[in-house]
Amino acid sequence: MAEYQNIFTQVQVRGLPETGMTEGVETWKRTKTARFSNLAGWLGNAQLGPIYLGTFGVVSLATGAIWFMTVGVWFWHLAGYNPAVFLRDLFWMALEPPSPDYGLGMAPLAEGGLWIIASFFLLISVWSWWIRTWLRAEALGMGKHVAWAFLAAIWLFMVLGFFRPILMGSWSEAVPYGIFPHLDWTNLFSLTHGNLFYNPFHALSIAFLYGSALLFAMHGATILAVSRLGGDRELEQIVDRGTASERAALFWRWTMGFNATMEGIHRWAWWFAILCPLTGGIGILLSGTVVDNWFVWAQQHGFAPLD
Repeated sequence: MAEYQNIFTQVQVRGLPETGMTEGVETWKRTKTARFSNLAGWLGNAQLGPIYLGTFGVVSLATGAIWFMTVGVWFWHLAGYNPAVFLRDLFWMALEPPSPDYGLGMAPLAEGGLWIIASFFLLISVWSWWIRTWLRAEALGMGKHVAWAFLAAIWLFMVLGFFRPILMGSWSEAVPYGIFPHLDWTNLFSLTHGNLFYNPFHALSIAFLYGSALLFAMHGATILAVSRLGGDRELEQIVDRGTASERAALFWRWTMGFNATMEGIHRWAWWFAILCPLTGGIGILLSGTVVDNWFVWAQQHGFAPLD
């Protein structure tokens, strides 16, 4: 028999926008207005804004915009300032890093120097946004879990564009800016270093990627399944375990073989998500610096065929 599965919000109840604390707060650092979105309301909270930017948020958006415009202007130049060519070739355009001839030095703008300048602004943007997440958590008396999770992603970003090129002695080892060109770089990187499938850290990264996606989907499905019993009020269920938690834990134990608490499932998901870029970054960092050919390495360690 068909029944409501709580996939979308059926009734969107709205009052005045919730603006957060106002006493003793420098409200000029926030955006002034808040609005509601029917589309967002189908899945969750429909309120959009106000947003707190602060100094580091403004710096991050400004430098990120400079990076975006730098790459965009270069693509516009590659298209010969022709909008038809720009739209036709956009997915194949690239802002490439300097050639190996320049090592870690500055190159002419048209030969990779623009990539170095753009990367400088992107670096400032990403780190400023990370500082912003840390300071907002600090101001609200929260734990730094979001900042640490974001830092795991930044680790992979830094390995690809900063740490590994420095260890290899050339900016040419970094990833170009472009949609298909960066995918081509990934494919070439794997071929150059003997197939990343034989890199154990790459394997761990993929396992954590699929695992975190599975945990995320299972967690969301379980909470929705017991929302009719109050399971969506997870904090209450953690403090005062009710029938929603009991049924969800029983379901997991029957189907998965272990209990999942309202608190514990978030630890599982947090660790799996963080370990994905951490292990992936280690695998990338070791490629070319410690291990030249992962297939040969796998043969030497007994988990790849010898012929």
